[in-house]
Amino acid sequence: MDHTDHTAVLALFDRDLRREARPDGPGARVERTGGVVRQTAPAHGWNGVVWSALDEADADAAIAEQIAHFTGLGRAFEWKLYGHDLPADLGRRLVAAGFTPEPGETLMVGEVAGLALDTEPPEGIRLVPVTDRAGVDLVADVHEKAFGADASRLRHQLLDRLSADPDTVVAVVALAGDQPVSAARMELVPGTGFAGLWGGGTVRAWRGRGLYRALVAHRARAAAERGYRYLQVDASDQSRPILERLGFAPLTTTTPYVYVPTS
Repeated sequence: MDHTDHTAVLALFDRDLRREARPDGPGARVERTGGVVRQTAPAHGWNGVVWSALDEADADAAIAEQIAHFTGLGRAFEWKLYGHDLPADLGRRLVAAGFTPEPGETLMVGEVAGLALDTEPPEGIRLVPVTDRAGVDLVADVHEKAFGADASRLRHQLLDRLSADPDTVVAVVALAGDQPVSAARMELVPGTGFAGLWGGGTVRAWRGRGLYRALVAHRARAAAERGYRYLQVDASDQSRPILERLGFAPLTTTTPYVYVPTS
């Protein structure tokens, strides 16, 4: 994609995945209130703001309104801020209102037809589709080992999606013998050209052997088979160079600002 394409694809991304966002799981609902689009979900789901069209005159009131909404439900929530969102000082205003920024990432998008998809998993690894609770347990096991983070929320969300909306998620685990060593998932957004890549964690002993690339290629082939045109990733600094070599382009930054209600 050249620079003109970047602008057009970012506008499409903003429209299809943010402004016209659909609920991302069972029990979730998307609401449009003032200049804000937010998702309210069960406690184990994703609660937060996906889009805002604010200016300096109304931003603080909109922030206060979202805090009141989610605090009233007893929910922590995330305001997902993108580098091109306005007003330009929205991040500073969120911090002033009590939000904590998490590490920023780069929104990267690749056109499926132009990606390098011939990457195979390393010797001794087989990729297995995740379709049931046993598979979800393997994904959760990798997540906990790779990221050192609790996977109970991920486990709950993935089980929900596989049982209620199996056409909207592709999950895969890499096995060395019977040991899960890497896992990733792809969230498909019906009615749009976009699929999102998430997870992509590998246990320490298997890092640096091409598993991340192989799992991206595996999911990209699955997206192509289902007719999706674009793959989207919130990329860490570690992932970004790998994705650029595969044909992804950076479009903007994205930073989660998290608000936790005080009890």
